[in-house]
Amino acid sequence: MKMESFWQSTAPIFTGECQQPLPATADVVIIGGGFSGISAARNLARQGLQVVVLESEKIMSQASARNGGHCNTGVAQNFASLVASKGLEKATEFYRAYDDAVSYVASVIDEERIDCDFRLCGKLKLASKPAHLASLQTAAKLMSETVDPEVMLLSATETRDEVSSDAFYGGLLQKRGGQMHMGKFGIGLAQSAVRAGAKIYQHHAVTALTRLSGYQHRIETAKGSIVAEKVLLATGCSDKGPFPWFQRRIVPVGSFIITTVPLPATQLAQLLPHDRTYVTSMNIGNYFRTTADNRLVFGGRARFSMSNPTQDARSGEVLRASLKTLFPQLASIPIDYCWGGLVDMSADRLPHAGEQNGVFFTMGYSGHGTQMSVWMGKVMADLIGEKKDSNPWGTESWPAVPGYFGKPWFLPLTGLYYKTKDRLF
Repeated sequence: MKMESFWQSTAPIFTGECQQPLPATADVVIIGGGFSGISAARNLARQGLQVVVLESEKIMSQASARNGGHCNTGVAQNFASLVASKGLEKATEFYRAYDDAVSYVASVIDEERIDCDFRLCGKLKLASKPAHLASLQTAAKLMSETVDPEVMLLSATETRDEVSSDAFYGGLLQKRGGQMHMGKFGIGLAQSAVRAGAKIYQHHAVTALTRLSGYQHRIETAKGSIVAEKVLLATGCSDKGPFPWFQRRIVPVGSFIITTVPLPATQLAQLLPHDRTYVTSMNIGNYFRTTADNRLVFGGRARFSMSNPTQDARSGEVLRASLKTLFPQLASIPIDYCWGGLVDMSADRLPHAGEQNGVFFTMGYSGHGTQMSVWMGKVMADLIGEKKDSNPWGTESWPAVPGYFGKPWFLPLTGLYYKTKDRLF
């Protein structure tokens, strides 16, 4: 079993790294070489701006290529709950932003001809308990009347026709959900940014960020410094580096994934006849999908801990047990890959983007960032380039997490809370 991301292991090699020393100045410096940062770089360079991307490791080395491979419409919360907390108008705006984000990803793939196994297959949320089906029913009714007339509530029988498992009591089908190979897409996106004129520097961790005036900052790295007229922070968890304001607002939570060896096509067809993306309704639940070479990618928040080799391996065992419970027919299937990653979780589970103390930022995707991060790269590029402001998250307040200063000491307690909630409700 390989202790690495399947997406990273099977991605093409990035050939666009800038080998020149850092320039003295740039119009925009982007900190973070994931989907948000690279998408913004592509769009800013296409505006004719001088763009530099600083990535502390390799591009696409964190959440952008360490996730479950889903590219779905829909917010992180139950839509009815979001309406209750934000009101119908704002909740509708947020939902449609995710729909626009999926469409934007598809358009980039088409325009840049990125070979990444992208397809719209639908997302099915599976009710793990009878009470969860009632909650999905409320959400489905509201969604069908407002934001998604094609949404479908499935009965237990209809769900068994979708998923060959007796573990579920029904499901909510959103037909515009999709999936892709994250590594192939990420490298293709980066190559397109370089073609547009962006300069991408890997292994350039930012050590200091000093405001000079207005939006202008000096950025220090171990390999030199650069003065930027504007800065975009797109670091995801921001758990490393000189970003204390953001570190008090983003909680890094581990999410873990296993991938099977290639399975017979006939077995997958019996297991998942419609071959969608799937997520269960438990707080500590699972998500899964297939790959182009007939593997099953199966993940979840198996343990409330940070990702590291030890925790990844332990979480892999938890996931394997969950896979056996949901699909006993796969109990003896070998696991080929096991890895973990960090989700940049915000307290309200909504993205946050805008400007703070002269620094532009976009982050806090809370496990639903594959599509939103790419789209927000364009949104922030338009904002920074003074083209337009279409940021749906800019008016949301973002208070610090009480008692939190960058080290998530409360994760074990949070895990215990959600485990208890899953048992009781």
